[in-house]
Amino acid sequence: MDPLAAALKVAASGLGAQSERLRVVSENLANAQSTGDAPGAEPYRRKTITFAAELDRVTGGSMVEVNRIGRDDGAFPVQFMPGHEAADEKGYVKMPNVNVLIEMADMSEANRSYEANLQVIKQARELISLTIDLMRSQS
Repeated sequence: MDPLAAALKVAASGLGAQSERLRVVSENLANAQSTGDAPGAEPYRRKTITFAAELDRVTGGSMVEVNRIGRDDGAFPVQFMPGHEAADEKGYVKMPNVNVLIEMADMSEANRSYEANLQVIKQARELISLTIDLMRSQS
């Protein structure tokens, strides 16, 4: 496989991984205030994502793939909200272990990585097009 096609394949794997990362971050942000529905019930638990490099035998390139989508085992912060349906006998409600600032930073990083992979694809496609044009002009 030629190097430009290999670059396209590697960048496409990066796009897929970052797209999945953005989905997980979006889900965390959407549930940042999702509490339990009964006294003492657990709220939404933050999701995490890990990646793994996998060698593509055809291209020899290192592809990125989602290794695992897990759960953050961190403690739940509590808020005093005595009238809430999920409040315990002391009036405290367990809140999701989602830190909006961390999620926004993750989203920004994933977005930059996505854009970088997209630029690689654009450049590789342009080089392939230029190569085809050169081959046509030589015939």
